[in-house]
Amino acid sequence: MTLLALSDVTAAYDRTPILRDVDLAVDEGEIVGVMGKNGVGKSTLMKTVIGLLEPESGTITYRGEDVTGLSADDRARRGIGYIPQGRDVFPKLTVEQNVRMGETINADSDEYLYESVYDYFPVLEERADQSAGTLSGGEQQMLAIARALVANPDLLLLDEPSEGIQPSIVDQISEDMQAINDELGTTILFVEQKETISGYLAV
Repeated sequence: MTLLALSDVTAAYDRTPILRDVDLAVDEGEIVGVMGKNGVGKSTLMKTVIGLLEPESGTITYRGEDVTGLSADDRARRGIGYIPQGRDVFPKLTVEQNVRMGETINADSDEYLYESVYDYFPVLEERADQSAGTLSGGEQQMLAIARALVANPDLLLLDEPSEGIQPSIVDQISEDMQAINDELGTTILFVEQKETISGYLAV
């Protein structure tokens, strides 16, 4: 079953086209990676999928429903978790408070995955009372994933998850994302300019 589909999607910033007539389909349970050099429109693609950027033309469907005109909040409530480039954690909030912010994702979910989240990322449980801004880059990436995952979304969008993170942590995050897909059945769409992540994920 196709979970997410883009058909002839064109998106632009200030009338400068970045995406042109993009077609993309992600089936339920898949891990799909989009690879490309810096500046080719990978982040634009992710922002368009989640609803932070409205396409100039084309259609985005999620679970067969046209969501092209819906806001990012509406798409999140339908079960799409988004981890932006640069992570964007709330630095003055604690780790636990950051994770709890993810409860607003996936309005249809009747459970929160705190136990699973802390099983995948035990360092977050250890540092639950620590301010998020004091974590390392890799730990902040784990926190951003945990925040998006806690409400059990059907689809996770990851924008360059390896950016600014040491290789050993990238390896660990790659293994965790594969486990999340295998064990929870979470569909994953990620974009990267490095082959490190895709080397671990079954794309």
